[in-house]
Amino acid sequence: MLLPEKFTDKYHQILGSEAEDFLISFDQEAVAGFRINPLKKVQHSFPTPIPNTIWGYYGKVSGKSAEHVSGLVYSQEPAAQMVAQAAKPEKGMKVLDLAAAPGGKSTHLLSYLSNTGVLVSNEISNKRSKILVENIERFGARNVVVTNESADRLAKVFKNYFDLIIFDAPCSGEGMFRKDPAAIQYWERDYPAKCAALQREILLDAMKMLAPGGILVYSTCTWAPEENEEVIQWLLEEFDDLELIDIPKINGMVEGINMPEVARMYPHHFKGEGQFVAKLKDKRLRKDIKVKSGKSNLTKEQLGLWQDFASKHLKIQLDGLLQTFGDQLYLLPNDLPDLSKLKIARNGLHLGTFKKKRFEPSFALGLALTSDDIEQSLEIDIEQFKLYVSGNVVPLTESVPNGWYQVLVNGNGIGFAKVVGNTLKNYFPKGLRFNP
Repeated sequence: MLLPEKFTDKYHQILGSEAEDFLISFDQEAVAGFRINPLKKVQHSFPTPIPNTIWGYYGKVSGKSAEHVSGLVYSQEPAAQMVAQAAKPEKGMKVLDLAAAPGGKSTHLLSYLSNTGVLVSNEISNKRSKILVENIERFGARNVVVTNESADRLAKVFKNYFDLIIFDAPCSGEGMFRKDPAAIQYWERDYPAKCAALQREILLDAMKMLAPGGILVYSTCTWAPEENEEVIQWLLEEFDDLELIDIPKINGMVEGINMPEVARMYPHHFKGEGQFVAKLKDKRLRKDIKVKSGKSNLTKEQLGLWQDFASKHLKIQLDGLLQTFGDQLYLLPNDLPDLSKLKIARNGLHLGTFKKKRFEPSFALGLALTSDDIEQSLEIDIEQFKLYVSGNVVPLTESVPNGWYQVLVNGNGIGFAKVVGNTLKNYFPKGLRFNP
């Protein structure tokens, strides 16, 4: 790989005798990885686990596979998996993923939260926020709101709110050169310093949202000290109440430059791409923050239609705040402040649509619930799956009563659909259909 001369000179100075091994690694193939979703049912084992991780594996998964479509697996390279693992949220926490698209870190955080607490997953780019919503929905979590905002606007709504903030900062992307060689053309000697200025600006807003006693995890996919250790040193000087927490160095991670608590991932040491991670704790005494939550706006008729559907089809009671937007029904996590002044890309879990005198369940609800949560589920085989995701009606070999069913493949939901006669009508979203 042809690297800029100023880049190679820089890392000769930083890495010394290790520089040649580091630079040679750019000619090796990028390392692929994926995670298993603990919110789903696993019916078979996967080879090649990533050491010292709970859900991580080396290898590639097909975007057309049943495992991907049902949200059982999520593609994420091994170094990127270390960010949420360093954060390791506890159940019930209020968590912010500040720069979340395409969703790898958010879905990993959701694995730890296990449908408790709340995750606000934010992406400032409107286009990228749509991809984030799709990945969050496929993962099947119920406790997520996706916002499409700048950090300063979020800070006005979520003052001292979050127990944990993850900021995977926009950066010079040096760690992605091997995976995406096109990123090299954007690199110049002063680019990391320009990125660092933006990172500091966003961090000032992030700190306004961190609750007393909270945790901030800062990460980049670059090795530039200007964007890593120098930003962390600035943060520690700017905020006296912050202290660094040591990140265990596993799988070939190394200490930071004159900062042993942080972690660096170089491809000649770590089997993955480039990453930097730092974890900081706010030493202020934790306080109970009172949040004025919103209110349900359902009409009596809408509430009755939802309750009728839920009583007939669900074995569990979903916890949260019911709200409608037009004829669409959503379930928001509890203890959220008023979000009316923010741009929302996904307002909690989309439950379904109110139609004339009836309620129709959503694709998202069928992904978010397990077969144990549903009164009626229908397992289809792989050949039927191929028919279904391409938009076709699926003939049934066995007769079942008419009505709504959660459609399962390998034990995991891929939405709701109606059985009429001996056929399964197709409710797979048109925008997601593909030919396997």
